Amino acid sequence: MTVPLPTETTRWRCTLCGNLTRFDVTRSSKVVEYVHLDLAGEPKVEEREVVSETIESVRCRWCNAVDQVELVDRPGAGS
Repeated sequence: MTVPLPTETTRWRCTLCGNLTRFDVTRSSKVVEYVHLDLAGEPKVEEREVVSETIESVRCRWCNAVDQVELVDRPGAGS
């Protein structure tokens, strides 16, 4: 089950326990990074572009339910 990312007007909610704030998210990302190495060889990512990203699963931190998360409206989002 794919769960969409929350937006400015929505947020996640666990359908089993009602949790709105704590989730473990497993995602796959394909990124392009510009890495700058200093003279000592220490890398630092200076730019990062996400080419694609997929959420594989969302687990509730309170009750451990897997893929029981839905999108709900944020309070005041309709005003």
